[in-house]
Amino acid sequence: MFRISMRRPAQALAVSFLALTLGSASLSAQEPGDVVAKVGDAEITEADMAFAAQDLGQELQRFPPTQWRKLLLDVMIDMELMAHAAREAGLDKDPDFQKQLEFLQLRALRNAYLGQKINADISEEDLKAAYDKEFADFEGAEELNASHILVKEKAEAEEIIKQLDEGADFAELAREKSTGPSGPNGGNLGYFAKGQMVKPFEDAALALETGSYTKEPVETQFGWHVIRLDDKRRQDKPSLEDVAQGLRQQLMREAYDARMAELKDKVAIEIIDEDLAKAENAGDAPATEATE
Repeated sequence: MFRISMRRPAQALAVSFLALTLGSASLSAQEPGDVVAKVGDAEITEADMAFAAQDLGQELQRFPPTQWRKLLLDVMIDMELMAHAAREAGLDKDPDFQKQLEFLQLRALRNAYLGQKINADISEEDLKAAYDKEFADFEGAEELNASHILVKEKAEAEEIIKQLDEGADFAELAREKSTGPSGPNGGNLGYFAKGQMVKPFEDAALALETGSYTKEPVETQFGWHVIRLDDKRRQDKPSLEDVAQGLRQQLMREAYDARMAELKDKVAIEIIDEDLAKAENAGDAPATEATE
């Protein structure tokens, strides 16, 4: 399994991300290159703040939005000070650091390619086509609409059934005699799908024809029920809006797989490590997870 996240160019991200997350009316006039602060000769821009916000999104949620810009600025100032100290100490020349830098650049380039050359190509028309294909033959689960009268004793339930046989109104009897919370509503429980009610109740309701009621009391842990089936229907298929995110992820995975296949055809890949080569040939390699 792998996850692919959308990436937009830094210029658009810098303003739009802050505008959405920080909710400041004044942000509309700000540009990615606007300087927010200086630390020595280093400048901190709106774009820097936006990338920091993206990186610290979860941590920011612990604070009120009105504090986010100040927190981000504090983080950026600390980073600039520590980075300056690291350079003075020669850490930027350390081989391990250079390797880490190469990896971070590799990951950033991968993410940029995903966002701008693969994921960005997925249009609203693509989503609509995927939705139409996915739900072309959709048949929703069956839902029942039932009413019931709940009493403590079987004999009382039998007496209610007798009254119904004689023409009594179900809803009136429910309001008068039912001990359940639906009693004041005429006993109506609304629509429910299979598995949402206790099994004896569900089985009895499923066996009924619309408009009919149980001729024998139904026992559950709540007491004795007289059940009437009011309606049956099929669940509506979900709207495009409801499933758009999942469909987009599906299309992104498909696009990723297709592009990776193309790229692998163009570039020779040689696995030097014997154990890894055997695992790759045997199909034992773990699934790729594409993340930021």
